This record gives sequence, C-alpha cells and structure tokens, in this order.
Amino acid sequence: MDSLLIKGGNKLYGEIEISGSKNASLPIMIASMLTEDKVELKNIPKLADVKTLKEILKSLGTEINTSPEAIELKTKKIISNCASYDLVRKMRASFWVLAPLISRTGYAEVSLPGGCAIGTRPVDIYLKILKKMGVDISINDGYIVAKTEKVLKGINFKLKKESVGCTHFFLMLSVLANGESRLTNAACEPEVKALGEMLNNMGAKISGLGTKELNIKGVTKLDGVSLTVPPDRIETGTFAIALGITGGKITLKNTIHRENKLLLRFLRETGVHVKTTDNSIILEKNDTEIKPVNIDTQPYPGFPTDLQAQFMSLMALSNGKSYIRENIFENRFMHVQELIRLGADIKLKGDKAIINGVEELKGAKVMATDLRASASLVIAAIAATDKTKISRIYHLDRGFYNLEEKLNNCGASITRVK
Repeated sequence: MDSLLIKGGNKLYGEIEISGSKNASLPIMIASMLTEDKVELKNIPKLADVKTLKEILKSLGTEINTSPEAIELKTKKIISNCASYDLVRKMRASFWVLAPLISRTGYAEVSLPGGCAIGTRPVDIYLKILKKMGVDISINDGYIVAKTEKVLKGINFKLKKESVGCTHFFLMLSVLANGESRLTNAACEPEVKALGEMLNNMGAKISGLGTKELNIKGVTKLDGVSLTVPPDRIETGTFAIALGITGGKITLKNTIHRENKLLLRFLRETGVHVKTTDNSIILEKNDTEIKPVNIDTQPYPGFPTDLQAQFMSLMALSNGKSYIRENIFENRFMHVQELIRLGADIKLKGDKAIINGVEELKGAKVMATDLRASASLVIAAIAATDKTKISRIYHLDRGFYNLEEKLNNCGASITRVK
C-alpha cells in the first residue's frame, strides 16, 4: 500500500483548482440508471470511489464512455439485478443502486454496504421507505432482496433524523413512483440539491429542493441530460484549513464560497484573512498565532462532519483551549489517537473532543483510519516539525484527487511512496 512522506514547516503560496464534488458525483451517476437515454456528466473527479462505482454500474448494464471532458453513461437495459458484495463493500454509497434497479425492473439484490468505519449508519430507514412503497424485503446471506410486481406507490415519509443518503434514496425511488410523494425533515445539503436539479432536468417534478420538505409528483419516464458536477465543498474546506495551519496565501479556484460560509467565518476567527469572488476564495495568513474556536457538527448549513477532523488538526496548534462536538456520527474520532502521536493534546469525553493547543507538532509514523481522517493527518503533518509518514492512504484516494500534487504546487513537501 502507498504511504505519504511529509516534511512540514512550509507556508503555502499559489492557486488550487477545486475538483468536482465526490458527494454529488456518486448519487448523480447512480441516478443515470433511471433512464434508458444517454447521460453526460462533466467535471466528474478522478477518484477511487468513482472508479468503483463505474465497475458496479457496468456490471448492472450501464455503458460508460470516458473522454477528457466528460463521461457518458447509458443504461438501455438492466443486464443484472445483483450488486455484489465484492464491489458494494468498498463504498457505502453504492447501496443506492437498489433504487433504480427496483424502479426499472421490480427486483434487486444488493449487498449490505461497506465504506468508512465511522459509525453504524444502519439501512433500516431505507427498508422502511421501500416497504411503505409496496416493496417486499428479505435479507439473505448478507444481501437485501427487494421485489415488487407493481409500480412503486407515492408515499409521505418523515425522517426522524436528517440523512443525506436517505434523501438521495427517496428522490430516486419517488420520481418514477405512481402518485405524489412527500419527504419531511429532508437533508438540505448542496449535493441533494444537485441530484434533485438533475432529475428535474430529466423530466422529474420535484419541488422544495434546499428545504426540509420535498414534494415529488411521479412521472412515467425520464429523459437523458447533460450537466456539470458542482465543485467539491469538502475539498475546498480542506485546503482552506490547510492554509490556516501553515500560513501564506492561496487562491481556491472553481468553488462556491456560500457553501462554506460557516467554515470561512470560523477561519476568520482563527486569524485567517478571507476574500471571496463569485467562483473563488482568497485566503491569507501572515502571523503564526491560531486562535481557538469551538464547533459543533450539524447538518447543512451547519458545520460539516466531513471537515471536523481537518479542523481538529488546526485547533491542535491553537494558542488556547477549544472543543469539537460530533453530532452526526458516533465513531468519528478515530483520528484523535493519530494526532496525539504527532504531539497534539486532545481528550475525549463522549461526543466531545477537548483540544488544548500546543506550540508545535512533531513528525511521526501515523495511520489513516478513514477518508476525512487521512486529510486531517496531512494537514497536521505539513505544519509539523521533522518528517511524518502516513500509511493506509488508500482512504485519501477515495475522496481527494491529486491532493499531494496540489499542495506541493503551493510549496508543501509531500512524497508518495509505493
């Protein structure tokens, strides 16, 4: 497995082009199966998760053509109703293929999902939605077996807890259902809005996007579409936090600053100067002082759980005491022990991490435990003294395209070791 060798201490200067959103690309690619027509997607990031999903879609019958500018997906016919364990175990989002399979054919066998080990994230809500829509469900040998002889029926459903995955799943099921559907306490994340806008451009009738109540009038057919995937707000936030810990000046290009409004406010409070334009963010920090800031992760527009680990690295070098409360996933503090190996002073108390800032972090051998945790270790390492070796960086490749190259172009010293 690859590792990263990082020599810390360099400030960042330059420009970074933000890639297409991973969290928008995956549901959009899966939703392409809802039509027999061609779907053209531009700005799809070159990530391990995208590669895995391509393999899954091809196994189900999707023809995929790739060019430097876009990928084209066309699912004229479903050739297999089974999404295998060997593929689904690599990425949790692949479980969503159950929606287009059951919508188009009335039958699906999908392995229980895998992905990052950051919480239980049970699929029971997905199964409740399916059953209420008239689908028979059974679990055999680790596979969800779903079948129905009728067109799915529109339903009203209320999520007890906002869930991006359940909202994606509900939209994909309800757009071709018979009658009207309503989802309350829906997720408001930009990635949900991107999926909904795609479906509407294909002929769906969805209203309420960006709010907690979605209303869907089922249609009988969806058409093809051509669209550009929006920029990745988590990648944007990760590089912004990196500047906050090293100092210097960088411009993040092809991004939407409004989607990181809360993070940018917090970065200003730590001492970073922030300027924004329509599609870029300019960040500058000239002194070494990092002021402490407390955060609580919340669904959008709150502070994203996907930036919690990265922000903790920043707080580890603050000049005071701060806390981070994780309200989304119950097991997303696995990076804490690795940051402690670098010299951080962090104590855990239930869903709360208490961080006492230290004067410096020191290079050490550490191990990535999940996708966002791996990014937090990179951020800590580029500010640490001496060298840091990060192993198991396959997690990083699942969600960041050329992260080390983008940072190196701005002055970091990162080497990938095969």
